[in-house]
Amino acid sequence: MPRLFFITDVHASDRCFRKFLNAAKAYKADVLILGGDITGKVMIPIVEQAKGTYALSLFGKQTTIRRERLAETRKSLLDAGQYSFVTTPAELQEVTADKSKEDAVFNQAMLSLLDSWLALVEERLKGTDVQCYISPGNDDRLELDARLRDSGHVVNPEGRIVEIGSDNEMITVGFANPTPWKSPRELPEDQLAKVIEGLALRARRPESAIYNLHVPPIGTELDKAPAVSKDLSYVKEGLGFKFIHAGSTAVREAIEKHAPLLGLHGHIHESKGFVKLGRTLCLNPGSEYADGILRGAIVNLQDGKVKDFLLTSG
Repeated sequence: MPRLFFITDVHASDRCFRKFLNAAKAYKADVLILGGDITGKVMIPIVEQAKGTYALSLFGKQTTIRRERLAETRKSLLDAGQYSFVTTPAELQEVTADKSKEDAVFNQAMLSLLDSWLALVEERLKGTDVQCYISPGNDDRLELDARLRDSGHVVNPEGRIVEIGSDNEMITVGFANPTPWKSPRELPEDQLAKVIEGLALRARRPESAIYNLHVPPIGTELDKAPAVSKDLSYVKEGLGFKFIHAGSTAVREAIEKHAPLLGLHGHIHESKGFVKLGRTLCLNPGSEYADGILRGAIVNLQDGKVKDFLLTSG
């Protein structure tokens, strides 16, 4: 009876990723699945000042630290999913004035962390039969793909069908429908539908298939997100903010057409929960990566079916 542990949207939180690997032992999981949005979105310059001090924006507040706190501070940032780089005022000015140099600094930090995570997978899962599936999501840059390859315990299932135990197949698509942020992996709904359909038609056992689709189906409890204006600020409504359904029509149509066993989704951090679309159980564990809280879903499979499941937080 395979036990899956599924998470998503860790966005470079080192604390969350380490908890994810520890979950194999803590939850006695046979299969670990990280379903997209692996990498971070924020880079914090730590600028060298006089007399062994450094200036930075620490969680939104301008701060000065001494050299002895540098390592500790960078760790705190990374636990919250924020990359950092140590620089001088002159170098920072040079980097911020040149988009290619800015991208190079970001990509170096992104790939360095990914490399350390992949090495950690092999270290933590050595001597076990646990398989760890890690795939990109819409926020993950394309430069990630060359590093995120199958090796040892790690499998990148993106755009493929993989076997989960002896009774289930999993298809994986990390691309999203268009978002206001114009993220690296987005497709119009009709193109996204073609990608999903191409994989769905190859599943030999569609009734027991797992759809690891980063974006949730539209019009459910799994895809409610704050509405944003053209300047990407939240839209107010009454005393709070306006929420809209931001999921994918292509994902919903694929689930309703093929009726897979299980849908594993993320993308909308605020919409933790589960719904049934016909016979398909769809899950979104949500994400609180910035606080170092790992949200996940344990799913027990038996004879090709979902025996039970539990949404987790830790």
